[in-house]
Amino acid sequence: MKKWILIPAALFAFSTLIPGQMNMPQDKSKRPSPPASAECKFSDGKTVKIDYSSPRAKGRKIFGEASEKALVPYGEVWRTGANEATTFVAATNITLGGKPVPAGSYTIFTIPKADSWTLIISKKTGEWGTDYPGEKEDLLRVPMSVSKTSAPVENFTIAFTPSGRKCDLRMEWENTSAKVGIDEK
Repeated sequence: MKKWILIPAALFAFSTLIPGQMNMPQDKSKRPSPPASAECKFSDGKTVKIDYSSPRAKGRKIFGEASEKALVPYGEVWRTGANEATTFVAATNITLGGKPVPAGSYTIFTIPKADSWTLIISKKTGEWGTDYPGEKEDLLRVPMSVSKTSAPVENFTIAFTPSGRKCDLRMEWENTSAKVGIDEK
């Protein structure tokens, strides 16, 4: 008789507790590629902010030819981070690599090459990281200069170096640093 009472009680507990656990927000800081952000604050207080997920190298070959089994093959569109798409929010009108970008929310993609990168600002937002919507959604593409880092960079990093009404956007990982200038209009 006791077994017949325990079985429905256990089923009830399972059916009410487990779905509640499934709907709890995930602690994104525990991911293998945790969230990170970078912000450029201009002299008038307006900002450009990037939110991204920062993958780790973990001994892998990061940039290179597809034949080298590189994680990010040269010449292919890369989501520029991990997990959700990398967001780019300009609170003011700017120029990026000399090209105008109106204030607004965008998504970043890049095309890395050995000696240069192309930064893509996409008008489409909200996609998962790997879903590049295609050139029809590009706001612009600008070249980024590339140099070697002084030491290996384990965590993919996006950072800004501010200077008044300007800042440099920098992306670093493995032994590569890519950079482009941003000016407030």
